[in-house]
Amino acid sequence: MTGQPVTSSGVAAARQILTSLHDVMASRSAAQAKLNTVVEVIGEGLDSEVCSIYLLREGMLELFATRGLAQEAVHVTRLGVGEGLVGTIADGNETLNLAEAAAHPDFSYRPETGEEKFHSFAGVPIVRRERAVGVLCVQHVDPRRYEDVEIEALQTVAMVLSELISNAELIDGDEQFGLTPAQTGPELLRGLTLVKGLAIGAAVYHQPRVNIEHVVAEDTEAERQRLIMAFEKMRDQIDRMASQAEFGVGGEHEEVLATYKMFAYDEGWIRRINEAIDSGLTAEAAIERVQQRTRMRMRQIDDPLLADRMHDLEDLSNRLLRIVSGQIGTAATMGLRRDTILIARNLGPAELLEYDRRRLKGVVLEEGSLTSHVVIVARAMGVPVLGRVRGLRTAVREGDELLLDSDQGMVTARPAPAMVEAFEARFAKSRERQAAYAKLREVEPFSRDGTRIQVMINAGLRDDVTNLSLTGADGIGLFRTEFQFLVSAALPARERQTRLYRDVMDAAGSKPVVFRTVDIGGDKMLPYLRHDDGEVEENPAMGWRALRIALEREGLLKAQARALLEAAAGRTLNVMFPMVSEPWEFDAAKDVFDGQLAFLKSQKKVLPEEIRFGAMLEVPAIAEQLDILAPKLSFLSIGTNDLTQFLFAADRSNPKLAERYDWLSPGILRFLRRIVAGLSGSEVDLGVCGEMGGRQLEALALIGLGIHRLSITPASVGPIKELVRRVDVNEIGEAMNGWLSSPPADMRATLTEWANEREILTE
Repeated sequence: MTGQPVTSSGVAAARQILTSLHDVMASRSAAQAKLNTVVEVIGEGLDSEVCSIYLLREGMLELFATRGLAQEAVHVTRLGVGEGLVGTIADGNETLNLAEAAAHPDFSYRPETGEEKFHSFAGVPIVRRERAVGVLCVQHVDPRRYEDVEIEALQTVAMVLSELISNAELIDGDEQFGLTPAQTGPELLRGLTLVKGLAIGAAVYHQPRVNIEHVVAEDTEAERQRLIMAFEKMRDQIDRMASQAEFGVGGEHEEVLATYKMFAYDEGWIRRINEAIDSGLTAEAAIERVQQRTRMRMRQIDDPLLADRMHDLEDLSNRLLRIVSGQIGTAATMGLRRDTILIARNLGPAELLEYDRRRLKGVVLEEGSLTSHVVIVARAMGVPVLGRVRGLRTAVREGDELLLDSDQGMVTARPAPAMVEAFEARFAKSRERQAAYAKLREVEPFSRDGTRIQVMINAGLRDDVTNLSLTGADGIGLFRTEFQFLVSAALPARERQTRLYRDVMDAAGSKPVVFRTVDIGGDKMLPYLRHDDGEVEENPAMGWRALRIALEREGLLKAQARALLEAAAGRTLNVMFPMVSEPWEFDAAKDVFDGQLAFLKSQKKVLPEEIRFGAMLEVPAIAEQLDILAPKLSFLSIGTNDLTQFLFAADRSNPKLAERYDWLSPGILRFLRRIVAGLSGSEVDLGVCGEMGGRQLEALALIGLGIHRLSITPASVGPIKELVRRVDVNEIGEAMNGWLSSPPADMRATLTEWANEREILTE
């Protein structure tokens, strides 16, 4: 897992370059002159015709120095993060090694550089405190991939450049990375609510790292001795942990500890660090260099067990870094050891999934958006998230107590005792309600007049299925298959998809699971699945997404269809197509499944016992063609989130519009009533899957419209069950008909008053 050792030629190449760079850095030349010399040194050392350095300045990646490209392009050519090959490297903190640069989907040609004659391209990020602050790249006329030893040398040199450019203040202000001496009193910070909820916990910075100030070693042997002593101290710590009674025998802690010991005593790891020291790095830089390599390799591994160990490996490397640098005591030891509010600039969905869900109580981000992938996963996990919190790193220290109120869009650091008491009172009341709802787990949701309302849950992770038994839900009304795509570095293999779908159905047992085919694109664009022409959509929510992508990239839908059919062998398969706009789209998607079904039949494979096909009604146009579509459907699910934004022409990711349009507006309620009427007398099972169905007052309105199947977040199951038990379906149905025939001035207030008079809870 620690990778193959670096060859002696790789060490020699890096050392030769570093030796020259050491002299460059020690000179009294201006920063620009140093960079001009650096590109020449690297280009000659790697026998590369082009060597260029791009640095992050004013939010853009600016060409600062080059050997081989047009000198007129220096300080002229600028790329956004994520734009072109250079921007892609900076955006993903990744390495690229291409024999033919122009063939890469993110390639962006800049004529002023004169780079059209160069075919091969390799680039590595220049990282400062976990963030790419620049890119070092080389190019060659001949189409060829650079050797691993050359890439290793580039990555090592990039660490040295990080120190050089930071000291020379060539990049965007470094103060955003550091923490100034924090205040001792309470501080209220405001942000954007990404996932609602309350949480109390200690501030823990995501993958806290030692700031490596010195990269190039003065005395290689002295650095080696520092490393040996640090390893001995770290191993002593790990051995002491193993003897602590709190870990007990067997179970998760023992597995984590075994992983720790395996890496703590791994000779391959220490050998690679020593080789990095041989190349001219300090002990700290060598540890970080090897960890960068390991991290990149681990990201390419699909095995979920190995992915789950990423946090452990990061922590172990951090521990060694802190020991060797003398900064012992603040690194995380065995993952999250207490209730935690995670602090980060930004997070990816896979990174969030690495955390212990029992300890992770909330997330606060400096950046983040309503449509980011991590928010989608956090919502499924039930973890509150607050984003766009400015000044976070200068206001919050590691270990500070935090009160996260994502409902109100704020977080309080170092609260006063009275503030904690008031917050805990609110929290306790919320927990009391949850405890009362938990008692309804085995209670079937019948209304007062005996109408059975189906209450199902939305899911997207394998672990989410446990919520079926925890809540007593009737099944999974929406399983978002795209989560597996969001946390993968490449398109998930069919076998991997099959394994997930089979595991989910096994865990659900006799309860139904509705699998929505992959809904990517729009607000869930994947780096490995972009427009062929590289176009950036101005309005992605109404663009190339969901079923539109699946039908155009038919291989994607074929693989998913085969995976679902194989996983459902011998049982009922429920398949739902997202964002159907025209009946022919449903037909085309079903044809893909029929084709894969015929193939499996020809191969004598065990087939599903029954296949039920359904669609999501999110696009208003399909409501006008229900008479055509309905005879082909087993079920129809109304996706209220997208439907609302399309009906009101209001982007739900825009904070200014998020609360502007009410789900209880007569406009949307009348629209929903028309859908119910259009399916009256048909055998189509109609339901709602979306946030609207999980809110008590809105659910009351839906039941009154005649919608008796709701698929909602697991946390909403208890409240909705409680609501159903207090409602007379006929009574609310008559009331809704009256209100929608002659709408009151405030439908929400009218419905609330009606519910209060009947002692129906509608929080």
